Amino acid sequence: MEALTTSPIPPAEPRSLEETGISLGFLADLALKTIYLKGEMSGQEVANALGLPFANVVDRVLEFLKREELCGVTGSRGFGERAFQYVVSHKGTDRVREVLLRSQYVGPAPVTLEAYWAMVKRQSVNQVTVNCDDVRQALSHLVLSQATLNKIGPAVNSGKSIFLYGPPGNGKTSMAEAIALLLKGWVYIPYAVEVDGHVIKVFDPLNHQAVEMPADRDATPPPGLPRRDHRWVLATRPVVMVGGELTLESLDLVYDDIAKYYEAPFQMKANGGMFLIDDFGRQQVRPRDLLNRWIVPLEKRVDYLTLATGKKIEIPFDQLIVFSTNIAPRELVDEAFLRRIRHKIGVEDPSETLYRKIFQLVCDQRGVPFEQAAFDYLLQEHYRKVGRELKACHPRDIIEQIIDIARFQDVPPTMSKELIDQACETYFVAF
Repeated sequence: MEALTTSPIPPAEPRSLEETGISLGFLADLALKTIYLKGEMSGQEVANALGLPFANVVDRVLEFLKREELCGVTGSRGFGERAFQYVVSHKGTDRVREVLLRSQYVGPAPVTLEAYWAMVKRQSVNQVTVNCDDVRQALSHLVLSQATLNKIGPAVNSGKSIFLYGPPGNGKTSMAEAIALLLKGWVYIPYAVEVDGHVIKVFDPLNHQAVEMPADRDATPPPGLPRRDHRWVLATRPVVMVGGELTLESLDLVYDDIAKYYEAPFQMKANGGMFLIDDFGRQQVRPRDLLNRWIVPLEKRVDYLTLATGKKIEIPFDQLIVFSTNIAPRELVDEAFLRRIRHKIGVEDPSETLYRKIFQLVCDQRGVPFEQAAFDYLLQEHYRKVGRELKACHPRDIIEQIIDIARFQDVPPTMSKELIDQACETYFVAF
């Protein structure tokens, strides 16, 4: 968890059942499932589990369940209705079994699709603005030309799309990960969204890093601000990364046939942040089919998802989408699609000057003394003589080879000719 210093204005806690945007029937079923799985819960515990206030919301839900004889009160462990202990009745047990056949979702109550749209617009990735110093700091661990750095800043500020291309081994993935550091700030992400009684689970601990909300601030908001809606999680701007496992199916709602609810697709989880498609062109689906899937979202900033019923729903497409590929762009896409990619950044093989800077940086990081004469020997014998191309990843890999060999030989890792030769012989492949 990351400590909280500043945060966006939180979504306001609903003051009534109507303000939740969710029907009484839906919330009653969700509360009933929650109590059934726990066995016995107080009114306040039910409210906490649903992420909703007890007064005027959960108390009405529980009153409805009691009136319908679906749950009963076994006692109290304190004062007031919040402390009443609730259990599911025999009639309620039959009801729960029916409800679980329709959906096994249990957790914080979902928000409406309209509320989700409004929140995404309020905290759009377009609000991120970076300058030259921001870019230099975020990419300080990489050795890049000034021309490349000058392209990254405007691309991030666009909040739209970036195409990173070039030969392998030059740090495109590392650049993309560094770009993610430029997406400053926090966003509110709903645990789930409700559409026509269907639940779409959005918050994902694998892709969303929650920000710790101090208890005192959470309980007592600043003057003039309402209590926050606990159906939303405060998190850093998301960074969702996918590679060869990406398929067309994973870009639509994923319906769980057993749990009976949906998992949000990658691009929905990435809203407000960055969606990186790494090693583009190596996916199981044809690149052109995958790119055709993005044409409308890139143009309109709106995506269309399909429910199991066949109904299409509109969701916001608000993320910095980054394509990273080792394949020549024109072999992957046509001119029409390239026009829709706002920023194209070529990442070429480093010059000898940049290669030397990278090598020095790696030596400093790994504690291996840099020696200019040994470096010149490396270039001459293992690059120029054999016509080998320089790659930005080589310094890291060669130095690590040297460290491994030195450890085995029980000698200090140095840039000696002997260790350089052994490292290159075991690292490079001779065809």
